[in-house]
Amino acid sequence: MTDPIADMLTRIRNSLAVNKSEVALPYSKMKLGIAEILKAEGYIKDCEVVKSAAGQYNEIKITLKYKKPKKPAIVGFTRISKPSRRVYTGRQKLPRVLNDLGIAIISTSQGLMTNKEARKRKLGGEVVCEVY
Repeated sequence: MTDPIADMLTRIRNSLAVNKSEVALPYSKMKLGIAEILKAEGYIKDCEVVKSAAGQYNEIKITLKYKKPKKPAIVGFTRISKPSRRVYTGRQKLPRVLNDLGIAIISTSQGLMTNKEARKRKLGGEVVCEVY
């Protein structure tokens, strides 16, 4: 797999499209950080690290959130920084997603955070993705 973050976003997008309640992903610190930000911002209900069915490796189990029956809380994802083209931004040019109705996830020297939090802390970094 060349881009595990894009795979994560695609799995969540596909699960929301077919109204699943949960989705399981292979574990990584970066994916867990993104899932925790989505939970803190109210885009998903819960995320937890569990053992796989075979018990050989860890997985991240994400419980998806719906506003109304069959209407997902996440309208869309956009992967910004890719392995072939990294996108970095300074603190003055942090992105605003839909006039701050959505969030951008930024990887900074102090960890993963939203664009709003990075703006408060006056940090720049790699723009991982946008969620709205």
